[in-house]
Amino acid sequence: MPHSDIDEIIRLFSKLPSLGPRSARRVVLTLIRAREQLMQPLYNTLGKALENIKTCSICGNLDTHDPCVICSDSRREDAVICVVEDLADLWAIERCNLYKGKYHVLGGTLSALDDRGPSQLNIEPLVVRAMADEVKEIILATNATLEGQTTAHYLTNRLADANVNISRLAQGIPMGGELDYLDDGTLGAALKARLPF
Repeated sequence: MPHSDIDEIIRLFSKLPSLGPRSARRVVLTLIRAREQLMQPLYNTLGKALENIKTCSICGNLDTHDPCVICSDSRREDAVICVVEDLADLWAIERCNLYKGKYHVLGGTLSALDDRGPSQLNIEPLVVRAMADEVKEIILATNATLEGQTTAHYLTNRLADANVNISRLAQGIPMGGELDYLDDGTLGAALKARLPF
C-alpha cells in the first residue's frame, strides 16, 4: 500500500525524542489544521536553519554565526571555560542565567561500551584553549554518570600542564530534597561535598 506525504511526515516526526507514532500523528494533525500559522513558518524556519546553522569553530556550539554569539560576546568572561558533554547541557546552564563565562562542547563522553575514545570527542581544542594566558579556570560540567566521571578524570589528566584551576559542579542534595527520598549515591556525594555553615 503506497504511503502518502502525510504518512511520511508522521513517520519522520515519530523519530523525534518523546514522540511515538500516536503523538506524532497529533502533532502533524495540528500542523495541518494550522497551515498558515504553524506549518508554513515551521517550513521556512527549518529551511533557513538547514542552510545557515554551523558548528562554532571555537567552542563547538551550534549557531548561525561562527564564532557563535556566546564566543563573540565581549561581555562574557574569557578567563572561565565551562566544559559540557553536549548542547543540551550548554542550554541548561544558559537557562539559569547565572554563568557568564565561555563554553566548550565535547560532543559526548568517553565510553568503552560505545567504542568512543578521546579522538571522537572535541578534546584537543580544549587543551589548546586551556593553555591560553587569559584562561584561569576550567569548570568540568559533565554529568554524574560513570561515563561523565570517567571523562572528567581524563580531562583533568590532559589539562595537568595547563596553568588553570579545574573545578567541578557541586553534586548532592537538590533544593527542596528530603534525605529519606535520596538514593545512596546522591547522599554520599552530598556528604563528600559538604561545606562550612
